[in-house]
Amino acid sequence: MATEVTTVPKFQEPDLRQVSQTPDFKPEIAHDGLKFWQFMIAGSIAGSVEHMAMFPVDTVKTHMQALRPCPLKPVGIRQAFRSIIQKEGPSALYRGIWAMGLGAGPAHAVYFSFYEVSKKYLSAGNQNNSVAHAVSGVFATISSDAVFTPMDMVKQRLQMGEGTYKGVWDCVKRVLREEGIGAFYASYRTTVLMNAPFTAVHFATYEAAKKGLMEFSPERVSDDEGWLVHATAGAAAGGLAAAVTTPLDVVKTQLQCQGVCGCDRFTSGSISHVLRTIVKKDGYRGLLRGWLPRMLFHAPAAAICWSTYEGVKSFFQDFNGDSNTA
Repeated sequence: MATEVTTVPKFQEPDLRQVSQTPDFKPEIAHDGLKFWQFMIAGSIAGSVEHMAMFPVDTVKTHMQALRPCPLKPVGIRQAFRSIIQKEGPSALYRGIWAMGLGAGPAHAVYFSFYEVSKKYLSAGNQNNSVAHAVSGVFATISSDAVFTPMDMVKQRLQMGEGTYKGVWDCVKRVLREEGIGAFYASYRTTVLMNAPFTAVHFATYEAAKKGLMEFSPERVSDDEGWLVHATAGAAAGGLAAAVTTPLDVVKTQLQCQGVCGCDRFTSGSISHVLRTIVKKDGYRGLLRGWLPRMLFHAPAAAICWSTYEGVKSFFQDFNGDSNTA
């Protein structure tokens, strides 16, 4: 009669038992309890709201920075604003807004999702790691600028157009036909070189300011005034980063608007050549044209963007929590 052999499973002792995967493990969660696509939606909404709300200020800045054939006299915000209104009417302040809408949503979806994922891995659990925040911001801007630069060029040409283009698609078709696809990325190197330090300063300042404000008034972080922390930190970060990077923004604007409405066309797309042309024609003050409207754009824009972004994130966190408990 055969003897029945029973197999004794290994690791019967409690100390040697294999550890099973915990029920809470969710590989689809990026971090902060949100999924990757939720970061993308939050960023897309925040970026669209930010740029649409501040678009008239951006139009004024673009007009101030464009280099015309004749030497320029200093132009203030009021003069530029009045000139646009008198020549073309209030609607000119919003020319190109559809190009901005088409570019801002996808670009900011890439921007914030890359930032959040990079921050998670580079910070190694240290929420106060400013270097990780800055480097994550640089990674985010390199990827998002590849998405945003073509539509930003279309937007700025429409802002300067004065009837040159009938609309977004007319501008896209004419640029492709007359200048080739390279024209859409003529300012990409400048944009990255501008936005890399801009974003590094922006994110490092935002995270530091947010941490300081939360420590100063921790009782307000979880209540209805929490959005004020994000808005204040965002405004400080946006204003400082904008001031530091204005010269490169002037170069970017002139590369994107060259040949439109009498703006100079450059023989070379190199940053050094454009810088030398600006200094020769307009002096070193030309590198700071539009710094005030740029700050007036980025400070409130960043406040709007960050408070909207954090608000949408909170919505998704609550949504995920309700889904998990259901």
